[in-house]
Amino acid sequence: MNTLPSPSRPLNVRRAAVATAFLTFAVLLGGPALAQTGGILPLVSVGEKWPQAQETYIIRVSAQDAGKSLGLEVYSPTFNLADYVDGRRGVGYFGDELYKRIDVFEGVFSLSGPNGLVAERRYGMNREHTWDSLYAGGLAAGTYTLKVSSRGDGKNSFALRTAAPFALETSDFSVNARDTEQTPLLAARLTVTPDWVGKTVGILNYDVDGAREAETWIILPGGRRVNMTSSENGKTVTEKFNVTADQVGEWQVFIRVLPTTKQYSNAIRYSFRLNDQPVTARVGGFTPPENIKIANQLLVDVVDPQGRPIPGASYVQIGDSTVRPQLPPGYVPVSSTILEGTGNVVSPTEIRYQPGYNKLRFVARPPEGQLNVDAVAIYGSQRIPLNGIPFEVAGRTLTTPNTVPLAPGDYPIKPTPIPGSTFTPPLAGRVVDGSTGRVTIEYLVKTEITLITAPDILNACDVTQLTATAKTEFPYRLPARLKLNLPAGWTSDYPLELPGDFSAGQPLRLKAPVRVCRSDTAEAILDPIDLRTTGVARVRNPGGANVTRNVQGGARASLAKTVEASAQSAAGTTGGAAGYTVTLVLTVDSTLENVRIGDPLPTGSGTPAVRGPIAVQGPSLANVNPRVEGDNLILTRVIPGTYTFTYTLFTDQPADRVVTAPDIGW
Repeated sequence: MNTLPSPSRPLNVRRAAVATAFLTFAVLLGGPALAQTGGILPLVSVGEKWPQAQETYIIRVSAQDAGKSLGLEVYSPTFNLADYVDGRRGVGYFGDELYKRIDVFEGVFSLSGPNGLVAERRYGMNREHTWDSLYAGGLAAGTYTLKVSSRGDGKNSFALRTAAPFALETSDFSVNARDTEQTPLLAARLTVTPDWVGKTVGILNYDVDGAREAETWIILPGGRRVNMTSSENGKTVTEKFNVTADQVGEWQVFIRVLPTTKQYSNAIRYSFRLNDQPVTARVGGFTPPENIKIANQLLVDVVDPQGRPIPGASYVQIGDSTVRPQLPPGYVPVSSTILEGTGNVVSPTEIRYQPGYNKLRFVARPPEGQLNVDAVAIYGSQRIPLNGIPFEVAGRTLTTPNTVPLAPGDYPIKPTPIPGSTFTPPLAGRVVDGSTGRVTIEYLVKTEITLITAPDILNACDVTQLTATAKTEFPYRLPARLKLNLPAGWTSDYPLELPGDFSAGQPLRLKAPVRVCRSDTAEAILDPIDLRTTGVARVRNPGGANVTRNVQGGARASLAKTVEASAQSAAGTTGGAAGYTVTLVLTVDSTLENVRIGDPLPTGSGTPAVRGPIAVQGPSLANVNPRVEGDNLILTRVIPGTYTFTYTLFTDQPADRVVTAPDIGW
């Protein structure tokens, strides 16, 4: 549809569609028109009765271009009431047209991305064409959509551009061709790739209003021109091309308003299809006049505390006065500042500004916590700190103790083995923003204790040497105390405890000479881990003898005699005689009177043997109280059972002459 044809033509004008191309146009900036060259065929948003309710443009941000300034700017986003008034166009006419004088016209520019709304600006009506920055900052990688919609009975012409290397792409868009520019105007650039060969490209134009209004064509690679049919009023024409290999490259779509036009401007819609499916072409771009400053330009930095741009960070404009940062997950806001311009800092995540030239900065820090890693040796009940132990975390090799700054997350710890110990791999260290996690590597120390008895076979009450040794392969010093426990019959005048340290190659050793008067077992103990071991020494005992008597038709009795070396000494009373424990076991099966136990003492030396007090155990009903008569023990009366007599014998006779043969009679 078309706009008003001339001041004398009726006001019941038809709406026009939009196409994009470069041209020369004049700009009204509150004074004389400033010439612009290399500009763009204006895009247009039609408020009512147009098949495309909103204009949609795609901006792709690759990973390598993430964070680069988008530089999305617009010329004439507001509706200029002076552009077309009372059926006449004003100086610097750009194509804004309102068909109902009392109607209110409003336009909305909305930029959204993978994380939702990025910026949204609403524009009303004024009496000038202005330059505005829609979004100047960097964006995270992804595909972003700019949507432009209008409300009101009219149309708003505007121009868009982005900074390199970004581009505006669309498959269906509207442009506004004006009769002041009767030169070829570039509307769009379509890139045809080798995989399109053999496929069908369709280029549609809608509502050109016939061949006398404008001509449209494409320039194929190599410069060949192919004319397209201009659509009639309210109609669509589709030109189809079967792609060949020589057509791979950039196709340029042009339009030129003819001198025979009957209208000031003409809104036209173009569409691109590949095998009847939408495919995008590049549109937009303009060069502002020299010495003209973009109005309402908003520059926003989102940086870390060192002033470096935060990868993936962006910001959101809310209306015409509020900006908030968009931070990558986990980032923590630190501050916000107005570097240039006028406004109010509300919080580290919000600034309210006055329209104009504004430069704002948001500072955020990456999420970061700490992980403290230390190591201990588990040694008994003690936990001994270990310094300088290597470990791996987050791909780094460090030594204990260490506090490592890390981003939040779980971090496995790989300890280094230590000889003489074992460890269980610790649980992964958890790092939370603003706090310090802790992991302790626990090494369970392996130690050993030995006890040597040399000699281990000796005569009664001879001296042997006990050697207790604590050892380990653990390379770090371990505090310890070695102790010896001696059984009854073993004595020593030497210390039986030794405190000290031991480690790999440096054992802790306790030696003590010990007098052994009976076969038994000594014990060595390593504190504080209560590790124990034993050592045995055997004494060559004198031995024993036994006798049994049976009386025909009468009683039967047996007597067993054993002699063992005793720790008790008769020194001072027997001239240094050795002590022996003598045990006599009498067993009878009948009641007997005047039982005589013969137990001669050893003879043959200058010092007589001495028998100590006799201890007796026997049946509870028996009244046993032996009477000693020379070498005999006399029992007045015994009843059936077993009787045990024990006493200490002191003699200086050698052990092999201590045992004498017993006798029994009644």
